[in-house]
Amino acid sequence: MTTRKTILPLLMLGIPVLCAQAPPDFSGVYYPLNPFGANALGRGAGAGKQPPATGGKQKGPPPRPTQSAPLADGSQGRSPDAPSLTPPYMAKWEMIRKSRMAGSSEYDNTAKCLPPGMPAMMNMAYGMEVMQTKDKITFFSELNDALRRVYLDGRKPTQKILDDPTYAGYSTGHWEGDTLLVDTVALHENSFIEGFSPHSDVMSIKERIRFLSPGLLEDRITVTDPKALTKPWETVKTYRKATAGTDELREFACPEGLGDAK
Repeated sequence: MTTRKTILPLLMLGIPVLCAQAPPDFSGVYYPLNPFGANALGRGAGAGKQPPATGGKQKGPPPRPTQSAPLADGSQGRSPDAPSLTPPYMAKWEMIRKSRMAGSSEYDNTAKCLPPGMPAMMNMAYGMEVMQTKDKITFFSELNDALRRVYLDGRKPTQKILDDPTYAGYSTGHWEGDTLLVDTVALHENSFIEGFSPHSDVMSIKERIRFLSPGLLEDRITVTDPKALTKPWETVKTYRKATAGTDELREFACPEGLGDAK
């Protein structure tokens, strides 16, 4: 262990000393710069609007959708940057697309007040609060009050955890300099990669989260699924830290709208 008492004699002898740098503090409320992606074709308020440029200044949170969340119905086909699905999962996507185009909410987890799942949760259609301690980082999304935890204390998922998947999955992470590296496993099949692209029970997610500049947070996401994807799918999400007056999340109270779901 390097202490002040051991550092001073080494410095006097001209011996360089490397001191561990404290990790950055991600704590705060954030709003997305690209909440629905460049190819979003949404329903409700805010749909179809271009996200603010990364270098621009966003005043307050983005407008809230009038429905559960603006989600593409598939009527325009798949975007060129959508996950590349294997034939069986492409067939699932087509089935879901026809259901959505018919106006059904059968495959709309958000309309059913279910968690958005990972990595969809990191789309942050509303706002998200990050709470950080030495051993754990908690992400709390205003959308459906979704919650995920990233454990930083070296623990690993047990077989019991792997056999009991959840929407958020089980996330562990460690610091590499100023970047947080996160691995997520044990993900529930009843969720989507993005939009409504389905995935299998073996999907895993890697993230690299860092500050691009003060208050500007980046999450580089890589999704791997040998059953559902022909190749890993990558996306980048960028969030701006809220300022005083816009840094309070509201209760979602999703069950109040369940009667509207078809």
